[in-house]
Amino acid sequence: MEAFTELVRAHQQHVWRFLRRLLGDDALAEDVTQETFVRVFTRLSTFTFEAKFSTWVFQIARNAGIDELRKRQRQSKLHDLLSRRHTHIPAPDLGVELQLALDTLPDDQRAALLLVEIFGLRYREAAEVLGIPAGTVKSRVHHARERLHEWAQAGEPRRSRRNEKGAPDGA
Repeated sequence: MEAFTELVRAHQQHVWRFLRRLLGDDALAEDVTQETFVRVFTRLSTFTFEAKFSTWVFQIARNAGIDELRKRQRQSKLHDLLSRRHTHIPAPDLGVELQLALDTLPDDQRAALLLVEIFGLRYREAAEVLGIPAGTVKSRVHHARERLHEWAQAGEPRRSRRNEKGAPDGA
């Protein structure tokens, strides 16, 4: 543990500076720096000594930063979808609107959408959590997005086009 603490001390400031520039936010860079070193610790056994240790750490930091940017982008898209529909609703109340929109989704679609879009899991990771194939997760997320788009456009999803499982009627 002492050796790992020394590795963190040696690289922490450089990683934070890199992430601050990548993310454009000091506090977020701190959070992602911590996430980076958690990942470094859990993946230490995978370091192959083919590159400098600092290069490997920066690769992990870059990936953690990109993961955070993607997560924020997904959350922003959902927020924008809702705010376009309800421009009269103050920002703090958009959480209520988001919950209302999510409540219109069947449970299986809602779970897949939350894992992928809100929690930032990859399709295969969400598939492991849900105990289903990754293709099924992709399909559920796709149908959930469609239903949310319909909800935003019309106020509620058009159930006549799709049944509760998201399949076309008659399927």
